[in-house]
Parts: sequence; structure tokens; C-alpha cells
Amino acid sequence: MRLPRAAGILLHPTSLPGPHGSGDLGPSAFHFVDWLVAGGQRLWQMLPVGPVGEGHSPYMSPSAFAGNPQLVDLGELHERGWLAAEELADPPRFPDRRVAFADVAPWRAARLARAAARFADTASPQERAELDAFRRRESAWLRDYALFMALDEHFGGRPWGEWERGLAVREPGALADAARALGPRVAAHEFVQWCFFRQWARLRAYANARDVRLVGDVPIFVSYRSADAWSQPHLFELDADGRQTAVAGVPPDLFSATGQHWGNPLYRWPAHARDGYAWWTARIRRTFELVDLARIDHFRGFAAYWEIPAGEATAVNGRWVPGPGEALFDAVGAALGPLPVIAEDLGIITPDVDALRRALGFPGMAVLHFAWGQPDGSANRYLPHNLDHATVCLTGTHDNDTSVGWWAAQSEAVRRDVRDYLATDGHDIAWTLVRAACASVADTAIVPMQDALRLGGEHRMNLPGTANGNWGWRFTWADVGPAPADYLRRLAELYGRLGEAGPGLRPVPASAATAS
Repeated sequence: MRLPRAAGILLHPTSLPGPHGSGDLGPSAFHFVDWLVAGGQRLWQMLPVGPVGEGHSPYMSPSAFAGNPQLVDLGELHERGWLAAEELADPPRFPDRRVAFADVAPWRAARLARAAARFADTASPQERAELDAFRRRESAWLRDYALFMALDEHFGGRPWGEWERGLAVREPGALADAARALGPRVAAHEFVQWCFFRQWARLRAYANARDVRLVGDVPIFVSYRSADAWSQPHLFELDADGRQTAVAGVPPDLFSATGQHWGNPLYRWPAHARDGYAWWTARIRRTFELVDLARIDHFRGFAAYWEIPAGEATAVNGRWVPGPGEALFDAVGAALGPLPVIAEDLGIITPDVDALRRALGFPGMAVLHFAWGQPDGSANRYLPHNLDHATVCLTGTHDNDTSVGWWAAQSEAVRRDVRDYLATDGHDIAWTLVRAACASVADTAIVPMQDALRLGGEHRMNLPGTANGNWGWRFTWADVGPAPADYLRRLAELYGRLGEAGPGLRPVPASAATAS
């Protein structure tokens, strides 16, 4: 699949400005779309938008199908009459440039609970009918998710394998009793999901109407603490009691000497194959109900994945195990048609991974930070003159330092090579790399917002291999000013990235644009 020649920005919605401690689907999201248009940017890439899990990571989600409650715009709930003005007035003094998750998450959750309760008491017949229609439309996953989240709260976040056995193994009588006992909380979780999907559809329609396409992110794995693993344990490497036998990660690499021990449950791929990859088909269908393009995270795991015994503390003692390969994507493609997918093919990429990506026709990724000074000799594949058209070129990803931070950490030898290659003195390295990405032959150039704002390493989004202190970066509109949009638009003009939407950009499905 060839993507049109275009440019975009990587920014997770939680990083947006806003009055309630975290970016959301409120006015700043619409203003960001307008800012993208002003800057000639046609793509908004974001991290996964499902509920977050341990460490507030969007890659450790309790559901592959639900939306993140933290992204719900509380102001819209007030406009609908489900939150009183005093419930949003005088919020705590949350920081403007950081999500203080420990304070923000419970404050927002309390307001969502109040809105759900007020809806239950005061909703009109039309509003109730809309929510009921949503429940029916999303019945394949919503009830399990809502009950799982209510039970997770009830058991204080304990792993579901440690719940009462009847609930852990999903005995029908135990589930029915729990659903009755926890009925208001189950209904509240369903209500919040309805709010998320209503608001998301409105934002996507606004973006698409302005020729801005949303680029989503599909984590290859879900969390063990998830409705998916609990409701369909046969699809995961779990024992008869629902406990993990092996977990996911990656071996030692440039990011970590001990590898990355993610802890996600691994898939039981033969079971997925027997089901015709139905769960994955449903998951990808949901993805394209939300976004126009999708980055498949850790694509190399579909060729082979790193299996770590469940008791290991690090990722060192693992092994490579063959993945499902083309069979999975053939099944999904047969059900859904051509897939506008970007393969995240960074890290340890062996010939079989590259062959799989090329066979599927998915564009890969190139990160300019990796183009110089790599000890494994892989540098040249990321140099702009060695890229091919079917590539997404980025200065860095959410896992990289900012370009300013990256530059500060380089040796003088690497800096010399960069200066020579890019004909720069290095004084403005962020915008120099932005220009290099835009000038490259890669069809798509995407820049983290931190690099568009020329920010230092203290604004990094994530440090791989660390469990805490990540995902919280935010900016304010006062940080932006006119220069970044002007510069980005000029680069898009210079390097042919302003054209009309072309092949490979999926139109907005009617169900997404008109969802109630």
C-alpha cells in the first residue's frame, strides 16, 4: 500500500492543554486539528486510545475494544446536563505541563461516576434509547468489559486469576450474581464508553472534513489485567486457573541491556487460527471505526515474538517463537478489505520480518535518531537517502528522547557525522531533523510535537524499560506561538506534502460520522 505524500504530527490526546488535568476530546482537540491545518499537516498520529493500565501505559490496556475514560470531555457532559457547574468549578491546581495521574485520574473518575448517576436519574427517553442502541451495537465486548471493570474495582485491582474461583473461571451463576450486585457500576462503565465513542466520532468527523486523517496505534498485546484475557482465556497462554505461563517482551537491545519485560500475556496462536482469527478481525474492525490509518505496534512479533517464562524478572532468559505470519493478515484482509496499515518494524529486524512486511505491502518506519552512531551497524538503513517511498520517516517516536535531548547525549564523532550529512552547525537540531524528515523520499513524514516545539529531553514521553514516570507530558498553547506552524507549512510546501488526500486514506465510515 502506497500512502500519499503527506506530513503529520505525533501527539497523544492526553498531552493536549485543558482545564481538567489531562488533555481530552474537548475544545483543545478541535483547536489542534485547526493548528494542523494551519501547518499543512494532514496526519494526526497518536498512541493507543484504549483505557490505560499499569503505569498509566496505553500499551497495557484492560481492553482492546474500549475507549479511554480519561479522554472523555467533562465539559460536554456538563453541557448535556449530566454534570453540575459546581462539580467542575474550581478544580485542583493540576500542573499545565504534566499529567499528575495520581491526582487527575481519581478526580476525573469521580466526575464520570457522578455524570453516570445523574444520567440514570434524569436522562430523557431519547437519551436512554441512544445508550441502549450503543449497548446493542457493541454487545460483543461491552458487557464483558463493563463487568470486568466493576469486578476489578471490587477486588481492588487484584489479578483476576486471584478472584473468587467462580468469577475467575466465569461460571454463569457467579457472573449473574456479580452483575446484579454491581449493576450501577456496570451501567456506569457502559455509559462512559458511550460518551467516549460519541465524542470521538464528532472529533474524527471534524478532522476528516478538514482533510486531516487520524493515525491510530494497535498494540500487539493486551494486558493480563484485561477483559479480553478474562473473557476469552482460551486465546491466551494461560493455565487452567487463568494464570500466565509466559509473558511478552523483547530481548536486550539498544534501549535496555536486560531487554524489556512487558508482562503481557502471549497469544495462543493455534486457537486464534481455529477461530479464523475472529478476535483479531473484530479488533482491527474496531480500529478503523476510530481512525483512518493504523500503526501496528511491534510488527516483528507477527513473524516471531520473544517468549519469557512467567517467573522471570527480566527479559534476558527468553526465546524466539514463530508468530502467525501472513495467515492472520490474510484472514483480516479477507473480512475487511485492504488494510491501511503502517508496520512498526523498529528494533531487531531479521530478514523474515522484512519479508513478511513486504509480502503484505505494508509501509515500514524509519527513525532519524537511529541513522547515526548505532553500534550494531544498522545506521545506514535509516539515512534519508537510503529510504524508499513506502516508508514513514520520523525524527523520533514516543519511545525516543526528544531530538534536542538526543543531540545532547551524542558523542562528538556522531555530531560531526550529523553536521556533515545535514550541512548544519547543529544549533537548531530539532528543526534540522524535521526538515530532513520532510525532505526525504519517504511518502509520510511524522514529527513528535516535542520536536515541532524544539523541546529538550525533560519533555520525553516514555523511557522504555521503566515502569513509572512516563506518559505524562503536556504542553500549553502559550508554548506554541506562530513559528512552528509557519515552519511546518513551509516545509510541506517545499517538499510536496500539501496535496489532496490520495489512495490509501480511508474515508470516514458512515457509522463513525453519524454515531450517536
